[in-house]
Amino acid sequence: MSTLVVDEPVAKPQTDITVAYRVILFTICFFSSAFGGTVSTLMSVYLPVVVKDLQGNLPPNEINSISGYINALFIFGWALGGFTWGVISDKMGRKAALLMAIGCYGVFTILTGQMPNWWGVVLCRFMSGFGVGGVLVTTITLVSEVWPAKSKAVIIGILSIAFPVGIFSAGLINYVVSSWRSGFMIGIIPLALALLGAWLLAESPGWLSYRNDIANRNNPINKLLSPVHRRELIVGSLTFGTMLIGLWAIFSWLPTWVQSLITTHDAAKERGLSMMFLGMGGLTGGFLSGWLVNLLSLRRSMLICFAVCAGMSFILFKTNATFSPVIYAEIAILALFFGASQGVLSAYIPQLFSTGIRATATGFCFNIGRIFTATAVLFVGILVSALGGYGNAIFIFSLIFIVGLLVVLFGHEKSGKVKGER
Repeated sequence: MSTLVVDEPVAKPQTDITVAYRVILFTICFFSSAFGGTVSTLMSVYLPVVVKDLQGNLPPNEINSISGYINALFIFGWALGGFTWGVISDKMGRKAALLMAIGCYGVFTILTGQMPNWWGVVLCRFMSGFGVGGVLVTTITLVSEVWPAKSKAVIIGILSIAFPVGIFSAGLINYVVSSWRSGFMIGIIPLALALLGAWLLAESPGWLSYRNDIANRNNPINKLLSPVHRRELIVGSLTFGTMLIGLWAIFSWLPTWVQSLITTHDAAKERGLSMMFLGMGGLTGGFLSGWLVNLLSLRRSMLICFAVCAGMSFILFKTNATFSPVIYAEIAILALFFGASQGVLSAYIPQLFSTGIRATATGFCFNIGRIFTATAVLFVGILVSALGGYGNAIFIFSLIFIVGLLVVLFGHEKSGKVKGER
């Protein structure tokens, strides 16, 4: 394997950053990511109710199309935001980018619940996604630059469970709050979090050191596209993107799939519980991911995650013609390895790149796949009838896990070696 080029000098030794400050930083990053997970999933759990409220009694095919557009535009916004906020973070600083991204998704989440028609919802969901994409990139980047190397993989793994905590919370909100408009008022909390962060957070010492060196003030996009970073960019994008496509195709449509298995009543309870199990499984997997990396290595951990996700997708969507409680267990196992994959990949990708392009490159790798993800989510809705139901349509897109498995198997043999790899 080639040696990974590690970064430029840091202005302030990591030992000068107090434990108390790291706790504050981690707490704000964790909760901003968690509410990003809530905002991301809230529309999925309320989707059948939202579309009926805004459009009345539409035929199923038209409802599927509208639902697909709402989900797809959110992910397109997420992809654009993840890359854009990464560039902003490298140019303006980690702190400013993080706080503005939190404020963005908070404002547009509140506005989503006020919209009188579905095109207004689509616009607000696009901008909510734009903010969420930025938060997930900037939190990982900031923590990876401030945390000591010895415990970094474990801390990033724990940070990665924030998103599934948000998924769980979305299911819980749906379970206890029947009005979707009231549910979207959750956006008030991230707004308050952004104001708190403006007071408590400091800029990354590594970024300040980099920006103080005038020789490093080149456009991060130009540096990103240079031949030096090409292989890492391709491998990182394919690895994260393939997991992302399968993950979003599944959890964007999972509540609707559950509803399609139950024809006797409105399955609000089953939809809510399914998303809660999805969140709990992801939470557990993300929490354990750092220890998994330290035990097995990054590459072996990624191989296991892709293999299990592919196998469990087949079991979940091809062996269940009617709803039964065993579906909850299958969802939890699938989510366990979803969550682990996010922790493993979040530790792997930022360390492939140096400080000056770290956020831009991480944003690119995390989000280029979202363009295809949004298309996948859109086409699940369109292809439901053609493929004979939601289960078949979702399973077709989950085959992307096999592509990811092959990328890890062959693509990472020559990729840069990072801490935690053996």
